[in-house]
Amino acid sequence: MRFLIVRTSIRAAAEADITAAWAEGHRLRDETIRPEPRRQVVHAEDRDAAFVLARAFATVGAVRSGRQRIKVLPLDDPGRRQKLPDDPGT
Repeated sequence: MRFLIVRTSIRAAAEADITAAWAEGHRLRDETIRPEPRRQVVHAEDRDAAFVLARAFATVGAVRSGRQRIKVLPLDDPGRRQKLPDDPGT
């Protein structure tokens, strides 16, 4: 299985937005609607290689200080495919 390793910037949130999200019970950040800005993207062919690359990205100062984060995403996992209403293959 292939993986995508992404280093992204963390968007700052105003205290009023945090309070509103907490009070209304919704998410402060929704990656499906507004993803965080990407800083670096790398592909890996297997899980072990993906985690080695993620650990290497974690040594970057901005990640260590909490301004950026690392995400390891599977690219082609057929078991997690979501069914779409207009998908002819279903």
